Amino acid sequence: MEAFVNQALADVLPHLAALCVFMFGTGARVGEATGLVWCDMDLMNETVTINQGKTDSVRTSHMQSAVVVALANIGGNRDPEEKVFGYAGTGSVSKVWRNVVERAGIKPLSAHSCRHGFATMMLREGYDVKTVAKLGGWKDSVTVLKYYAHALDDPTVTDALFGTKPTQEGNDSSITTRKQTGKQA
Repeated sequence: MEAFVNQALADVLPHLAALCVFMFGTGARVGEATGLVWCDMDLMNETVTINQGKTDSVRTSHMQSAVVVALANIGGNRDPEEKVFGYAGTGSVSKVWRNVVERAGIKPLSAHSCRHGFATMMLREGYDVKTVAKLGGWKDSVTVLKYYAHALDDPTVTDALFGTKPTQEGNDSSITTRKQTGKQA
């Protein structure tokens, strides 16, 4: 995401950079994001009202400070009925998105990858699947598990069961031996 946003900004495409940050930060679908108008945004309270066309409902999402900053840097007149990102819909984003990906030299990814990244990162940060589904606007947690959850390839993650860390924290002065303490273990 970072490489994409940096390239979009270098290409003087602040709307596209903000769209990427917004979708990654809220889990919004491309169609939901491109349909937003400025009256849906409450930058002061860091919230956005997202009309979920796919599920016929509305959700209010929190916008992290990085999202608010990206939106504030778009510029423009902020007319309440004006589209936030300036794109007509998903189709108008696709070609410009692919061009930025190519210039950034990153592996091919679609705008939907931001939504995917939202779910994957939230799950990896330890949030339960029901919370991720609710915050990202999925109608059920099964969809999140089926399409967005990924197993880690690190078999040592089971160390977490016993609170084991790969290395000890702190410095060597905290380590004592039986001989130093005079006690038996």
